[in-house]
Amino acid sequence: MVGTTTGLVVGGLLVCLAIVMQPDREEDAGRAPATAVANSQETDPPASPEEKKSPTPSPSKVSASPTAGVKKSKASASPSGTPSSASPRKTSTTSSLTGRIRGKVTYPGVATVYQAGDGDGACSYGPSADMMVAAMNTTDYETSKACGAYVLVRAANGNSVTVRISNECPLPCAPGQLDLSEQAFAKLAPVSTGRIAITWSLVSPSSAGTISIRYKIGSSPYWCGVQAIGHRNPLARLEVSTGGGWRQLTRTDYNYFLSPDGSGCGKAIRLTDIYGEQLTINGVGLRPDVVQSTGVQFARH
Repeated sequence: MVGTTTGLVVGGLLVCLAIVMQPDREEDAGRAPATAVANSQETDPPASPEEKKSPTPSPSKVSASPTAGVKKSKASASPSGTPSSASPRKTSTTSSLTGRIRGKVTYPGVATVYQAGDGDGACSYGPSADMMVAAMNTTDYETSKACGAYVLVRAANGNSVTVRISNECPLPCAPGQLDLSEQAFAKLAPVSTGRIAITWSLVSPSSAGTISIRYKIGSSPYWCGVQAIGHRNPLARLEVSTGGGWRQLTRTDYNYFLSPDGSGCGKAIRLTDIYGEQLTINGVGLRPDVVQSTGVQFARH
């Protein structure tokens, strides 16, 4: 009896020991998903296709925007414009007169389009007799040196149009870029195209007429602003006669030449184009905001 009891006790102890030594499958099964959750929190989830797409900018329309003060409306370039590579400017004997834009040079660029209204713009000419006008990019506008220039614009499709620069196209208009009126752009391609590759060069049209002079509103013997209108070639200098000779006036970005102390106001005027030709004009009265014809014109080039 004692032996039997002892055997039972020993057997029970062995069974208990075997149970204790077996792995706890239930506990291990519970740890696996917990580990997986922890790993998923440490790893960023892949971006969805929608998140990977970058927004595509929509082309913006070009329109004239008014500016304050004496400046006229400037053409506004499309933000999608990219700088074009303009050809290097070659030095010449008239480089001091021509600035960036020179005759007998073909420039590469792009043409964009804007609503030009009545054709007036930063050059302060007033309404245009026709709408074959364009705005020059700020770099080539060069503080209104491009104002009044006649430019032959050619498209790759063989179409061409001659425009007169009457406005400025600020950044992001790139060097070589011209912003054309809708009427002028339509001569090259459908207006809906909005932007095309072009080449352009200066021309001296035969039908330019004669030059006129206008004094700015507020001009007097003590201060005046004067501009030339209708010159066939780009204007390089405007000088006025004084007691000590000729005085070169400073050109503004709104295309008037200023005499801040009135020196030479109402006296003889001398004009010089980018090719070095000079015209002396007498008999122009100091009459503010009156367009006065001179009967003279620069030679063709």
